[in-house]
Amino acid sequence: MRTWNDIEEFEAFLDGGGLVEADDGMPDAFRQEVFRFIEFHANSELMGGLTERDWIPHSPGVRLKQIFLAKTQDEIGHAHLLYMVAADMGVKTREQMTNDLLEGRTRFHNVFHYRAETWADQIAIAFLVDAAAFASQRAVFAECSYGPYKRILRRIVGEEGFHMRHGEEMVLRLANGSETQRKLFQDAINRWWWPAVQLFGPDSPPDDPLLRWHIKSERNEVLRHAYVQKYVPLLQGYGFTIPDDGLHRDPDTGQWMMSAIDWEPLRATLKNDGPDSARRLANAVRNHFETRWFRDAIEVSA
Repeated sequence: MRTWNDIEEFEAFLDGGGLVEADDGMPDAFRQEVFRFIEFHANSELMGGLTERDWIPHSPGVRLKQIFLAKTQDEIGHAHLLYMVAADMGVKTREQMTNDLLEGRTRFHNVFHYRAETWADQIAIAFLVDAAAFASQRAVFAECSYGPYKRILRRIVGEEGFHMRHGEEMVLRLANGSETQRKLFQDAINRWWWPAVQLFGPDSPPDDPLLRWHIKSERNEVLRHAYVQKYVPLLQGYGFTIPDDGLHRDPDTGQWMMSAIDWEPLRATLKNDGPDSARRLANAVRNHFETRWFRDAIEVSA
């Protein structure tokens, strides 16, 4: 177990590439901030897995049912790993984190507060949302100073990469499909473009502690800008349009520039008051209740 005399000594350790472990005497501010970040990530993986699960019976064809079954298993598995890492920090137990999520006291990513209306929405989620999540997680993994989280992220980022490839494959199929299929996907882009862009969050504050303590390696606006530079030309190359009337290329830099982002939809999701928040949380509560028998059986066996 390591301890530090003051915050300056601790930050010098982090600046030198040091990794903090669960049993180290880390400053309480660091413990609380990193715990909230990991809990948010765990909540989002769980809610995302439940979202994928809903579409297993509706997937067109056995192969896609198998893929969505595997993807659901991945996401729920990520949540279990992250809750384990968060619980080891000693701020809350796993049961407390679960109760806080199901009772609406904690948050999860904005994109899981929206309803997937059609199968094309699931493709937009796999192509746009999974890519945004992958970019965010990779930026954390690159410089994460909390050892247990960094080690778990190696597996999570690797599996999320496969989810991205799956999204790219499905978009190629729709792009080469019928006019009806292309229209379905264009409608899905119109619904999911802005939530995917907002997943990165507003611009990072000047003294973001997650950046100062080397949990994140990039500012939110940098990640968001890089995402737009990649996915605007990709979607346009497939013949689809971006639902942003102000989107244009800067004549000097050649960079894609967006309209001003309306952050009100994001703020609503942070209060669990998004377009589909109530149903999403009710489904999570029902799932937790229906699987109680399994948890009880494990406790009896133990």
